[in-house]
Amino acid sequence: MSEHEPERPRSEPEIIPPDRVHEDEARRAARQWTFQNAGGFERIYVTRIGPFGMFLLALAGGALAILFLLFIVGAFLIWIPIVGLLVAIAILSSLLRSFFHHPR
Repeated sequence: MSEHEPERPRSEPEIIPPDRVHEDEARRAARQWTFQNAGGFERIYVTRIGPFGMFLLALAGGALAILFLLFIVGAFLIWIPIVGLLVAIAILSSLLRSFFHHPR
């Protein structure tokens, strides 16, 4: 390269046609849905979940898991006395049957 030649640009500029949608607008349009119902139009916006939202989502998931575990344990704990009562009735019934039907 000689001293008189101008320095060439390191990257070529991107030429965006005027009819092309700007990338921010395209991304915004991809996160927005419009629905029409009897009351007019409704828009739903979808955004990325940030760290705080992810924490709240994990907290809600943990709370649901704990509630489900408590439900299962509670159902099991309710059945223990019921099964014990049925076993006791079966044993008493067998003893009473053998006591009253004793061959003489």
